[in-house]
Amino acid sequence: MGAGPAGLTAAYELLTRTDVVPIVLEKSEYMGGISRTLNYKGNRMDIGGHRFFSKSDRVMQWWQERLPLQKTDGQNATITYQRATREVALSQAGSDPNCTDRIMLIRQRKSRIYFLRKLFEYPISLSKDTLTKLGIIRTIRIGFSYLRSALFPVKNVKNLEDFFVNRFGRELYRTFFKSYTEKVWGVACNEISAEWGQQRIKGLSITKTITHAIKRIFRRKGDISQKQTETSLIEQFMYPKYGPGQMWEEVAKSVLAMGGEIHTHCDVTNLSVEGNRITGVTALNSVTGETSLFAGDFFFSTIPIKELVRSLQTGVPESILKISDGLIYRDFITVGLLLNSLKLSDKNGYARKLVSDNWIYIQEPDVQAGRLQIFNNWSPYLVADATKVWVGVEYFCYESDELWSKTDEEMSKFCQEEVCRIGIIETSEVLDSYVFRMPKTYPAYFGTYTQFEELRKYLDHFENLFLVGRNGMHKYNNQDHSMLTAMIAVDNIASGRLDKANIWEVNTEMDYHETKAVTSPSKKAPGSVTGVLETKPAAENV
Repeated sequence: MGAGPAGLTAAYELLTRTDVVPIVLEKSEYMGGISRTLNYKGNRMDIGGHRFFSKSDRVMQWWQERLPLQKTDGQNATITYQRATREVALSQAGSDPNCTDRIMLIRQRKSRIYFLRKLFEYPISLSKDTLTKLGIIRTIRIGFSYLRSALFPVKNVKNLEDFFVNRFGRELYRTFFKSYTEKVWGVACNEISAEWGQQRIKGLSITKTITHAIKRIFRRKGDISQKQTETSLIEQFMYPKYGPGQMWEEVAKSVLAMGGEIHTHCDVTNLSVEGNRITGVTALNSVTGETSLFAGDFFFSTIPIKELVRSLQTGVPESILKISDGLIYRDFITVGLLLNSLKLSDKNGYARKLVSDNWIYIQEPDVQAGRLQIFNNWSPYLVADATKVWVGVEYFCYESDELWSKTDEEMSKFCQEEVCRIGIIETSEVLDSYVFRMPKTYPAYFGTYTQFEELRKYLDHFENLFLVGRNGMHKYNNQDHSMLTAMIAVDNIASGRLDKANIWEVNTEMDYHETKAVTSPSKKAPGSVTGVLETKPAAENV
């Protein structure tokens, strides 16, 4: 259920590792979920920004097997994988992206914070430029605030604000984290579970940022695995020539070629239940109006949990329904703007034309815009005309908000006025615009989330139902973690394992160690095991 990264990964893994034939039901006509690529007049948009980088060797290699790496400066790019106790340097003989479409580019990562109408390095560095822009008074306050938090931390961390304050100090939290985070979630940081911070940025701290700056001087060049680097600090990443959706379109082609089925425009309405097993899925085709029943032995759900629970054709306990219905999702709007130039400039870009950032976090509290993507810097092939600048301005809201209900014309005008007011563009430079809305993009860590464990246990008791992916697990996973949940679910099917604890253990910043494959990687029937994945939390997170 769902043709996003988790659903398509599950289908591919089932076809290559078992005799299970997958049937993928996708509500839309597109592959990739929020990892799809939009195409507007030849200008492509990445919904939310998808860096192809993972601490998992398994995922990194999986990506490269679909789309090989490009050559850089005449040399093959190298990624170092860990195979049991043996390191293997893999050089992919990629070619010129101008000559082939099936290729993974290597891109430099750069993101900054826009605050006080100025650009600050992210993660924040103690550079002369940063200190000058902050001013001596604010800098002193940040320093003393950080020392205070280091000496007298909040002992009982109850919410995300406590987490931020302990990690960065109250003044730095207010300066660079509070406004953006509250734009994303629509509630105060002290109303959000600390689990969000523990999952998304637990590896980032001031100490690690400084340590990283020192280590980069001595780092081996050319290896993009960056295994010892915190995700927020990576300096380069892989990226498909035509955006993330290209990867999932390739995977979908492979699934079909190997005998799998993909049905688009299929909205899941009912799940048939017998005892503790799911027996079938009923889906409504939104184009033909026809209803179809798909029987199966195993069921993978990547759809929002509250939709899944309401679809169960069984006596769901009232307490479970209440928790499920109380789960909250944050929705997402991207406004694509085609420009002659940006008003911003920096020493690494072209003055009044283009800056070097992949994205810019908009910390300014007087606008609702949360982040700016510059698609030219993700891949030059995302832009139809290389002389133009193609950006995506991102907004976070609820479907019930006034922002969501604006017409495309109103939303485009509102967006242009905001980014012009804070000095990022001139409205006279706008050539065209496109508005895209994505519901249920971010599963929230408030509402009834504190009771989620009870809901999870109830759903896990259906022995052949596997919750995978971001919405499928109501877990703010990155793309690679969504893929890993699907891979491990297939591992469990292949080995006959019924317990699903290892799927839920997949989390941001975990260390993934592949064990030696106990069989050859050929297609195997259920009951055999190929490349079992052992997951171990990093020592600091145990």
